[in-house]
Amino acid sequence: MTKKVTVLGSTGSIGTQSLDVIRAQEYSVFGLAAHSNVELLLRQVQEFHPHCIAVVDDAAADRAARELHGMPGAPVLLRGKEGLEELAAMDGSDIVLNAVVGIAGLAATLSAIKSGRDVALANKESLVTGGSLVTDAVRENNVKLLPVDSEHSAIFQCLQDEYSAKSLQKILLTASGGPFFGRTRQELQNVTKDDALRHPNWSMGSKITIDSATLMNKGLELIEAVWLFGLPAEQVQVVVQRQSIIHSMVQFSDNSILAQLGVPDMRIPIQYALTGLAPCAANGANEEAVRLFLEGRIPFLKIGELVEGVVDSEAFGGPYTLDDVYACDAAARAYVLAHVS
Repeated sequence: MTKKVTVLGSTGSIGTQSLDVIRAQEYSVFGLAAHSNVELLLRQVQEFHPHCIAVVDDAAADRAARELHGMPGAPVLLRGKEGLEELAAMDGSDIVLNAVVGIAGLAATLSAIKSGRDVALANKESLVTGGSLVTDAVRENNVKLLPVDSEHSAIFQCLQDEYSAKSLQKILLTASGGPFFGRTRQELQNVTKDDALRHPNWSMGSKITIDSATLMNKGLELIEAVWLFGLPAEQVQVVVQRQSIIHSMVQFSDNSILAQLGVPDMRIPIQYALTGLAPCAANGANEEAVRLFLEGRIPFLKIGELVEGVVDSEAFGGPYTLDDVYACDAAARAYVLAHVS
């Protein structure tokens, strides 16, 4: 089945990259939300055909209503902050990706969680400003909270082995240092907006780019890491890594360290949050299909077809245990056998 995704903040940097991932994975879009960029939102509507959209700004919502009037298959239009929260909680999506900027995203995060939706969280302010509210709601509603920030996604990926995770001693949270790394306080007195927006590695929205220049973003991410991974702040160490290739590291009780590396591209952590166990399913299907090919039971090209069919047939998002991995592997193999004539 095709995964149905709701993207809050779909016209921003993370939102548009999320739609790139959704397009590539051939997922469907249940809902889209924007603050005021109606022009881009309507282009997204034309491509992805969501069931519902939300526009927070009143004047922008009026413009959207006029444009949608008479449009064949037009989505339901919700308005204001209340509309954003209503969309986040609406039945029909498998996961809500919250890419809203700032504290405005907190209520929508809670709304999605309390409605039983899994949340891929790119809105760090949800945890910075309301950490206990969010984590308590996740436990009470038995849903998944998946980090989308590149650093927290890296930590999350390094901790997928539940046995190693139990011996976690320290998180090494990497920072690029932003555009002003190495400058003295005196040298920063007359920097301009354009200087501050010129990040050396990442292409991001203006607010988070300025936060990176001031290093406030790393302070917020430290708080976010404390809530996500249950370590005290004293066990989260910020390490400068200028190239943004090492996205973060974890250190265990034997002092061994695992790191997640990759090019600076937010589509990677976004895709990880949305796909989860898909690599396990692909591996299990491939092993079974190769066995059948070697036994002469299927032609060579059938191997790729079967693997693709398994990955397209299931929703794999979310954290998982070792038992989940084995269950996914067994399901993938069963799919292959069921689809061999």
